[in-house]
Amino acid sequence: MAETTTSQEPTRRDFLFIATGAMGAVGVAAAAWPFIAQLAPDRETVAQGAPIEVDLAPIAEGQIVRLFWRGALIFVRHRTQAEIAAAVDTPLSALKDPQPDSERVQAGREQWLILYGSCTHLGCIPLDFQGAYGGWFCPCHGSVFDTSGRIRQGPAPINLPVPPYRFVEDTRIVIGEA
Repeated sequence: MAETTTSQEPTRRDFLFIATGAMGAVGVAAAAWPFIAQLAPDRETVAQGAPIEVDLAPIAEGQIVRLFWRGALIFVRHRTQAEIAAAVDTPLSALKDPQPDSERVQAGREQWLILYGSCTHLGCIPLDFQGAYGGWFCPCHGSVFDTSGRIRQGPAPINLPVPPYRFVEDTRIVIGEA
């Protein structure tokens, strides 16, 4: 009967098996990486979802600034005292979608109105300082919004929505965080 012995020391064949397996694993990882990486959102998508900070200091009284957040148009309006008074004095019974002006702005900062800038009828972009109420007018189908962004006439079913925002200073807001 022949006796077989096993060598405890690695042989050249063992080294080749390990080296081949390691190179195969590296090759599979290198081939799979582009497929895994494409599942992550690109920089532009990540940036669109992030909150944005807006400096209100350069916005003059009576001016409207347009900006984009998450791919949506946002109106930032620095209202005059006359515009605020017109919005506050409007009886809720005259509104199609009754909402007091105080629910659309932050207390103590009534001069700042921040709204999504697309008509709630079909998503058109309303024109500033137009219409019978000095707010916005959608030329596509005739919706008229007042100085608080509330629907007053036309087919739009609801007011212009208010995005989530908060003041971090008296002249600085962050849109995307409430």
